[in-house]
Amino acid sequence: MVAKYLSLLLLLLTGIVHATPNIEHWQTKDGARVYFVAAPELPMIDVNIVFDAGSARDGDLSGVALLTNAMLNEGADGLNTDQIATQFEDVGAQFGNSSKRDMTLFSLRTLTTPSALEPALSLFNKVLTQPDFPQASFDRIKKQILLSLQAEKQSPAALASRAFYTHLFGDHPYATMPIGDQQSVDKIDIASLKTFYQQYYVANNAVIILVGAVTTAQAKVIAEQVLTGLKPGHKAANLPKVTALTTANMVKIKHPSSQTHILMGQTGLSRNDADYFALYVGNHILGGSGLVSQLNNEIREKRGLSYSVYSYFHPMHQQGPYQFGLQTRNDQAQQALDIMRATTENFIANGPTEDELIAAKKNITGGFALRVDSNSKIAGYLMMIGFYGLPLDYLDTFKSSVNAITTTHIKQAYQRRIHPDKMVTIMVGGE
Repeated sequence: MVAKYLSLLLLLLTGIVHATPNIEHWQTKDGARVYFVAAPELPMIDVNIVFDAGSARDGDLSGVALLTNAMLNEGADGLNTDQIATQFEDVGAQFGNSSKRDMTLFSLRTLTTPSALEPALSLFNKVLTQPDFPQASFDRIKKQILLSLQAEKQSPAALASRAFYTHLFGDHPYATMPIGDQQSVDKIDIASLKTFYQQYYVANNAVIILVGAVTTAQAKVIAEQVLTGLKPGHKAANLPKVTALTTANMVKIKHPSSQTHILMGQTGLSRNDADYFALYVGNHILGGSGLVSQLNNEIREKRGLSYSVYSYFHPMHQQGPYQFGLQTRNDQAQQALDIMRATTENFIANGPTEDELIAAKKNITGGFALRVDSNSKIAGYLMMIGFYGLPLDYLDTFKSSVNAITTTHIKQAYQRRIHPDKMVTIMVGGE
């Protein structure tokens, strides 16, 4: 019954339009940073905990961050994974966890009625702070990962992605895939997970996100409660700077497929980059706006070479990738790549037109309200603001930052930062 009620609330929540949220910020007594937005419309709360414990922290054991994250809800304080799932379900709560390059994430959504909130928070705390790392679960998950790594060899998309990150980032921690590789995963044992957990799952390395129908006083109690039992520890050290490519690099991987997967790119942006908005708006015009982008117009609409083509920045702690991609028939792969390069070079040389810029601004700012129209979306922005140390008024100034961009800003930023003659290109296909 509780679960059905929560599902109904989630449906109602999608129809509630939020103004730009008021963000409150503080630290717990043990050093975790907290970001809170009161959302009193419905009796529910989203709690997200983010640790700086993604695959960039793997060291010599690529895959250990992902495995550690995956194991936490497999057993905690004597409860097995089925018991944990059942207890969350019994109070209508939803638990989630994931691991990326920069971060590892745990989420809880629950009703704020005491009969649901208190047991949900208590169980959430056990999962985060009292993991048992059961051997049977470890063996099962490790086997699943090794099978996934074997399956990658049959996937041109996976092969292209792995090669792209390897050749783009070299010996930087961003070069490895979160899932790891077979040689490394084979070496990981439970002791490896415990060592990783003890170093990175500490209060000073955590950001707590709270969005829901509680007061500030209640939020402060919840923030202390969810991490009670974790050591204060230390914030993870800064990652090394990314070294930009100095030459072009073409990598061709033969694969028995009728389509060639093409990835092209260079290092791009960090989250705090001064050129963020100029490059963000520019990329929206070049390849980030789907069917109306320049790349789509040249490659799909005019020539029918690919069903879709894209470009995007993936900003992280340090400079993440600026990635271009498409799929096309093997016999037209070189033509599609040449046009993708030529379109990019033309954009860098000439920038967008005024009409393109006006349309992009309307598209970006016009859809902004939909980006903060639910608790989960607000929580997503709070995670970005909190984890990457962005200003608390980031959402308040987002539209004005976009609207301040001119064609000259975009042209200058692209000419200064984007270098087609120094990009890595990956082609995986049958020819």
